[in-house]
Amino acid sequence: MLILDRLYDLTWRRVRELGAVAILARAVVARMVTPPLAFGEVVRQIEVMGLRSTNLAAVIALFTGMVLALQTAHTLALFGAKLFIGEVVAFSLVRELGPVLTSLMVGGRVGAGITAELGSMTVSEQVDALRSLGADPIRKLVVPRMWALLIGLPLLVVLANATGIFGGMLIASWELDLSPGLYFSRATRLLTYGDYFSGLAKSVFFAFAIGLIASYNGLQARGGADGVGTATTNTVVAIAITVLTLDFFLTKLFLVL
Repeated sequence: MLILDRLYDLTWRRVRELGAVAILARAVVARMVTPPLAFGEVVRQIEVMGLRSTNLAAVIALFTGMVLALQTAHTLALFGAKLFIGEVVAFSLVRELGPVLTSLMVGGRVGAGITAELGSMTVSEQVDALRSLGADPIRKLVVPRMWALLIGLPLLVVLANATGIFGGMLIASWELDLSPGLYFSRATRLLTYGDYFSGLAKSVFFAFAIGLIASYNGLQARGGADGVGTATTNTVVAIAITVLTLDFFLTKLFLVL
């Protein structure tokens, strides 16, 4: 009975959290499409979240493309199909690995930062001070970060795709003696606008989920520094699970469409 009671309490707590996240999502969307919008803060957050994450996204994508090409190079060569390495790398990165890995790595970094920042403001009662002054914490704190993620993450995915395909070219040149021109021509010849749209659309959904989870945990942080640390850890775990879960359902949806 004790186990069942704990399971019931855990399930009920998760259901309440999902409801609270849905309410926050509705409030965030409503404020994102209504003025005023702090453009200066949005630009600053794009610099903090986007520009400072370019090195991380590029390095991850570069070695992902190299590993992907390296793993498939010898297998394709056994079947006399080494010319298809460009297509394999490009399709894998543009449709799947580019948006997912970038969202996981950058989302963990950015999400943890958002939660730590908002959590520190919450436990130090700065958020309550904003409310007492008649300001809207969601509009001032959450909306600029959400817009920055929605703009910055798709751009990082584009950078990751290009860098990963370049990394595949390095391996194709070294391992299979393919010329860069032949590799790039085959890597791009079968990609369609739907492939590019699929990856970028996923990154938009991932960005919104990352911002929502990070902001919710930050605003719900309690208990001083320990509470902020716990909220940050929960954010990283929740972002990883949510990105992978969303990726499955979005992939099914785009394949149907």
